[in-house]
Amino acid sequence: MDNTTDGTWDSLSVQLNENILQTLSELKFIHMTPVQSACIPLFLSNKDVAAEAVTGSGKTLAFVIPVIELLLKREEQLKKKQVGALVITPTRELALQISEVLERFLQKFPQFTQILLIGGSNPVEDVEKFKDKGGNIVIATPGRLEDMFRRKSEGLDLASAVRSLDVLVLDEADRLLDMGFEASLNNILSYLPKQRRTGLFSATQTQELEKLVRAGLRNPVRITVKEKGQAAASTQKTPSRLSNYYTICRSEDKFNNLVAFLRQHKHEKHLVFFSTCACVEYYGQALKMLVKKVIIHCIHGKMNNKRNSIFANFRSLKSGILVCTDVMARGIDIPDVNWVLQYDPPTSASAFVHRCGRTARIGNYGNALVFLLPMEEVYINFLSINQKCPLQKMPPVKDVVDVLSKVKAMALADRAVFEKGMKAFVSYVQAYAKHECSLIFRVKDLDFASLARGFALLRLPKMPELRGKSFPDFTETEVDTDSIRYKDKNREKQRKKMLAELKEKDQADLPKKRFIKNKAWSKQKSKKERRKKQASKRKHDEGSDVDDGDMKDLLADTRLLKKLKKGQISEEDFEQQIISVPKLKYRTEGP
Repeated sequence: MDNTTDGTWDSLSVQLNENILQTLSELKFIHMTPVQSACIPLFLSNKDVAAEAVTGSGKTLAFVIPVIELLLKREEQLKKKQVGALVITPTRELALQISEVLERFLQKFPQFTQILLIGGSNPVEDVEKFKDKGGNIVIATPGRLEDMFRRKSEGLDLASAVRSLDVLVLDEADRLLDMGFEASLNNILSYLPKQRRTGLFSATQTQELEKLVRAGLRNPVRITVKEKGQAAASTQKTPSRLSNYYTICRSEDKFNNLVAFLRQHKHEKHLVFFSTCACVEYYGQALKMLVKKVIIHCIHGKMNNKRNSIFANFRSLKSGILVCTDVMARGIDIPDVNWVLQYDPPTSASAFVHRCGRTARIGNYGNALVFLLPMEEVYINFLSINQKCPLQKMPPVKDVVDVLSKVKAMALADRAVFEKGMKAFVSYVQAYAKHECSLIFRVKDLDFASLARGFALLRLPKMPELRGKSFPDFTETEVDTDSIRYKDKNREKQRKKMLAELKEKDQADLPKKRFIKNKAWSKQKSKKERRKKQASKRKHDEGSDVDDGDMKDLLADTRLLKKLKKGQISEEDFEQQIISVPKLKYRTEGP
């Protein structure tokens, strides 16, 4: 997309407030993108909008500006605790980003307040903040917003506050459904007034999204924005200024190639995507040791309080590395990203496109590279056909050295690293098994020995996928992994304490008496015992399972058990009487 030829904001000067135009000028937003020039006039003419546009096409301004304009045109000014606009987005990072953009415009409109309702903050503090300062514009993630509706007992009547709603925006709507928020969205929609303007923005259209359109929008104008120069029949979903590459390497060579690449591009800004949170934790720590003099951050969905500050910090960097999961794949606008590196292909083809879209945004150039195993090369053709996303093969990375021995040394020196590696391996295999392209990504085709070497494992974990298999190509460490200590002294102290408690418990749980084999188990059987066995066999053949002596013993045991249940004897008396009678208690069929 070339945003220099799509028209200027002056073409909307009659419709837009002069303070909005001034802010756009200050931000050097002189030219509109196609999605902005298509959506804003429709919004301002009170139309519902369902817009599909490639990632990085400037969708945020396409709804932020109409939100402010529509609130300015209200007949009655909003009171402090009246919500005039609601923006729902799938992740807290995207919510923060929208809030920052909105704040730049609201500096010139002090009559409006905004509030951010997202995970990672204290909900009680959110309640108090709304009660104190209100929020004419609410930017929220679905889970936290739904929770806020339930807090009426705490003095927050959000259901009443949204009765004045003029505008609802669902940003990255397809991702909202992908992340399982459909039930939450339906619940939230039930609180909102029918008479409102609604904008639904997404990078892809799905059947589930179509249901949401029908449920939340009234006769919407559908907008599909293609990049300039695309053929009319084309549905390419990646920016035209994105150079998209792939490289093929074995499992045990992937991390070495990644480290070599990052060392050669130290002064640039990169996103490195892994398939699981555990892989981010493990490989992120390894990269911090191996790629020197570079700021490296890690972020994934299981982080709570840290995510917001990490995201803000990385956005402000001129260069650095963000190791992440798909929590950073959608809608996030991080300035000046040079490379998006997909160490693991995502579980869905659409996520592949969204990952790539973190670079080459708003008319800028960018690069993306995915690492594939030899058996996964057919995925290139799949992406080209399914997502209209062509890739070109990258020349082999130069000056690759083996760094896995250093990762092993890290694991031997710190139990925390050893455990992270094991957990990362297991999570990777589990994620691999859930890939939507199951004909290409098949767990049974994985070379587990090569994969374990690529994870720099000291030994293989116990997991169902490896049960009953041998891996002669994988050499486990000779070190007893139970002896590896935590570098953190407090954690090691707790581990020792736990091991001591387990040992003490095991000893306490040992049976007070051991089962002593009856003489019948002896290799030297007496004639009497043999005769007894033969008599027992005869009675069994005649329809009886036990002989007369055993039957008497069984009846005696039954009587004792009844006395125990009635409280006539103690458990100690029961045990003593059982032991004192020499007999064959239970018949078995040999050792």
